[in-house]
Amino acid sequence: MERAGYPGGGRGSHGGRYGGGRGGYGGGGRDGGRASGYGGGGRAGGYDGSGRAGGYDGAGRAGGYDGAGRAGGPRQHWRPNNQGGGGGPPPGQSVGGLGGTRGGGSHSERHGGAPTSQSGEMGPRRGWEVRGGSEEGRRDQVSETGGGKGPSGPVNVSPSSNWASGSSSSGDLEPSPNVPKGLASVSANRISPVLRPDKGGKLAVRTPRLLVNHFLVKFNPKSIIRHYDVSIKQEVLPKHGRPGKISKSNLAMIRDKLFADDPSSFPRAMTAYDGEKNIFSAVSLPTGTFKVQVSEAEDAKPRSYLFTIKLVNELELHKLKDYLDGKLRSTPRDILQGMDVVVKEHPARTMISVSRSFHSVRDHQIHLGHGIIASRGCQHSLKPTSQGIALCLDYSVLSFHEPLSVIEFLTKHISGFNLNNFRSFRRAVEGVLRGLKVRVTHRVTKQKYVITGLTRDDAQYITFPQEDPDGKASQNVRLVEYFRQKYHRDIVHQDIPCLEMKSKMKNYVPMEFCVLVEGQVFPKEYLKETEAKMLKKFSLANPKDRQKTICRMVQDVDGPCRSKRRTLKYDKHSGGEIIRNFGVEVSKNMTSLIGRVIGPPELKVGAPDGRVIKIPVDKEKCQWNLVGKGVVEGKPIERWAVLDFSSDDYQDRLNPRRFIPKLIARCQSLGIRMEEPLFYQPTSMRKFSNVDVLREQLETVNERAHKSCGGQLQFLLCVMSRKDPGYKYLKWISETKVGIVTQCCLSTPANEGKDQYLANLGLKINAKLGGSNAELSGRLPYFGNENRVMFIGADVNHPGAQNKTSPSIAAVVGTINWPAANRYAARVRPQYHRKEQILNFGDMCLELVECYSRLNKAKPEKIVIFRDGVSEGQFDMVLNEELMDIMKAFKSINYTPTITLIVAQKRHQTRLFPGDEGSTGNVSPGTVVDTTIVHPFEYDFYLCSHYGSLGTSKPTHYYVLWDEHGLSSDDLQRLIYNLCFTFARCTKPVSLVPPVYYADLVAYRGRLYHEAVMEGQSPSSSSSRTSSSLSTAASLEERFFTLHADLENIMFFV
Repeated sequence: MERAGYPGGGRGSHGGRYGGGRGGYGGGGRDGGRASGYGGGGRAGGYDGSGRAGGYDGAGRAGGYDGAGRAGGPRQHWRPNNQGGGGGPPPGQSVGGLGGTRGGGSHSERHGGAPTSQSGEMGPRRGWEVRGGSEEGRRDQVSETGGGKGPSGPVNVSPSSNWASGSSSSGDLEPSPNVPKGLASVSANRISPVLRPDKGGKLAVRTPRLLVNHFLVKFNPKSIIRHYDVSIKQEVLPKHGRPGKISKSNLAMIRDKLFADDPSSFPRAMTAYDGEKNIFSAVSLPTGTFKVQVSEAEDAKPRSYLFTIKLVNELELHKLKDYLDGKLRSTPRDILQGMDVVVKEHPARTMISVSRSFHSVRDHQIHLGHGIIASRGCQHSLKPTSQGIALCLDYSVLSFHEPLSVIEFLTKHISGFNLNNFRSFRRAVEGVLRGLKVRVTHRVTKQKYVITGLTRDDAQYITFPQEDPDGKASQNVRLVEYFRQKYHRDIVHQDIPCLEMKSKMKNYVPMEFCVLVEGQVFPKEYLKETEAKMLKKFSLANPKDRQKTICRMVQDVDGPCRSKRRTLKYDKHSGGEIIRNFGVEVSKNMTSLIGRVIGPPELKVGAPDGRVIKIPVDKEKCQWNLVGKGVVEGKPIERWAVLDFSSDDYQDRLNPRRFIPKLIARCQSLGIRMEEPLFYQPTSMRKFSNVDVLREQLETVNERAHKSCGGQLQFLLCVMSRKDPGYKYLKWISETKVGIVTQCCLSTPANEGKDQYLANLGLKINAKLGGSNAELSGRLPYFGNENRVMFIGADVNHPGAQNKTSPSIAAVVGTINWPAANRYAARVRPQYHRKEQILNFGDMCLELVECYSRLNKAKPEKIVIFRDGVSEGQFDMVLNEELMDIMKAFKSINYTPTITLIVAQKRHQTRLFPGDEGSTGNVSPGTVVDTTIVHPFEYDFYLCSHYGSLGTSKPTHYYVLWDEHGLSSDDLQRLIYNLCFTFARCTKPVSLVPPVYYADLVAYRGRLYHEAVMEGQSPSSSSSRTSSSLSTAASLEERFFTLHADLENIMFFV
């Protein structure tokens, strides 16, 4: 190591520079409680590691009172961002708080006007009148940082190369072109999530003891973690162009070389590196600029790098204790992020790191076939909870390329691959190999390269100029001779191309000397159906096995609790030893707590004689059956037809003479009067592959129906012999162009004609046509039947990780009937690529409110919004951008309902394990946890609403951001649990509250629309139709996603 003679430029102070970065968040789709038929893989979701701005208003939590002495509405406290701590109004004086009640047509006078920003516009509430739905349990809604008594902050903390020092910002989001500038930039006053209204719920039919995969983290309040900024650059810059980005593996190699050269100054066991720009240390490190020389190959000259290290902060752990004790106003986010890097330091050194998860090189793997393996690893994060800081650890399963020789991988992966006929497979080979990293075997150092493509010529014809060591003119050398002379290796496969490697100079390597580097993820969206099923099966584990695996991972040689040193020469320190050097220790035991099980609601269904009867649900699984029962309201079906795409498949063709009478009889038994179909039309599965032909077929069917009965088909039953990519074309054409409700089914189960299968078809058809399958027998918790209430669900579907251009798809659904609240209308819109903020959210909600108004002759007085797919770091965006957009849209028509906004999260790692409860070992439906593992101050809870028959049930994490109804913990938990029984297409409670579940289905349907538009149109299509060569900008045009007028207000998506 050589100390450079100059200090080197740092990266500036740490104030606004450490903006929270994103890490990918693993995990698949819904768990075992999801209803059948849910399509698509898991949604790719980014998980923001940065937290939210903390701080509570100095005015405290005292609620306002109106002139009559009644308890006022939920108090709104505002605070300018440019004020420091303690900056609230004087005690006893509210700012922008509005008292009042809702009854009797009267309301109290305002106690204060809404705040104004410097531009003179209204603050975030923008003159909105805040009214409470009850006179007790009111809470303050608090604004962002500045002062106050209680803390608020992130629930999940994740390291990043950039760190946030304030609230999460949505500045990187594309603003909607229809949103006024003042709304998108109102930042003088920011809203923070509501506080918890009580100490948790009390209602329970049972209170089982539970174990949770949260491991308590102890820390020494006297410890200090030193945070250093790191900059690594090449000493000699290239003469032309910009220097290339240094890979993470090379950054780690340079750091290791520096530390190995001077271990006394840079003790490795006392430091943690995030892999990019941040080092945390338990001891003081030398600062300045150091020269590090690293040789990247045995025949290459050492390359010099300048390693600049600068102290930016000293993180005092006593501040974390003060925060947990309620003495600090804001979250010590920098401390939590530093501790997170420390905990992940050891697995980052010894395991394969993929996004937020770590995987072993060799252990816990299975072969999926075709050169793909599945690996079981772990993922963990730190969470501030009511019991203190906890390490939440779960295992994750990912698919990887098997580390085979390139030729062996091609033989396994490409069907029918043959080296002797390489030209026929060239395009497929390039597509499979491009971007993969390989290790060469002809060199001593086993150099690694990234494949960029194939050479134009075969190996035997490749030549290149070689410089003469004596300075003579360079001469062309054959690649075959070069390898024989330089490496004493004969190229066996000379009649196939070589691999072109990413390098500043031309670099050609024969395939036979290349092996795939281990740890390269194989994207899930590229798995074949059989491989995807194997991966899913591997990821499922019953609760007892999962619990044992998690406990083993915590104490494993690579885990955070292991004390014994490793025997590997390159890493002599265990994970437990490293974190203890920082004054931190992780418990080996899962968190034990007392949960609550909420009783299921009573339902009403139809009786054989047409009456509506009440029924109890099964006590263990909370399911109900329809044997001898029917639906509450069956829609008569008089105009329908069958389009049989299986008719040319001799093996799997439909038997219509058997299937159609059985379907009609089963629907009749459910109380759904169903006439004979208007016609049965056979066709071919080949029609699915051509959009124009398929559209012509559907239009012909529609015209035939008009001629037969003089009206529109109620629905079209489409029978397929197999699953086909053309499904997306069928849905796009029928739902946006022709305006026909379609119900698809496969011919094989249709011919089997099992009663349950036919009943499920009947339930879906009835729901699509506006019928009601099951309803709650009583009113919804908290809300009386006299109150007109609307439930809204919203979600955004993002393209796969490998897709860099496709838009994200936003969907918003809302109930349109009351008090049953089980029929929904939907709206779907394209978004900017991978942007989570819903553009024109307010306009979509307003459309749904107007639909509700037309059907119910009045607008809803109360609205409960469920938002899916956002992390804690995006709460600020949801509150201060999306919610404000909704309020602005409502205010434009002088409409002011009370609103509650709740986030529903499934992308988390928390798992609940019972003692000996349940036949599958899963927690019972209705299990609630709102103590110990929840946020210390904010309003969140975990609810497992479904029965998990496969794997380990995952609870949904509900997080209340805004509440104008004063919902207590018991009220809200019962409300959500009861809603889970109203899902239309199954006879059991689902794992996710239906408004969000339906929004998820609609967003996925929008994804199918986009794929149909981009893939399905033939080049010969007329100019009036969509071309397959649409640009990304054109793909954002809403006309491609606009529903046909006949389908706008029905549940076509179930």
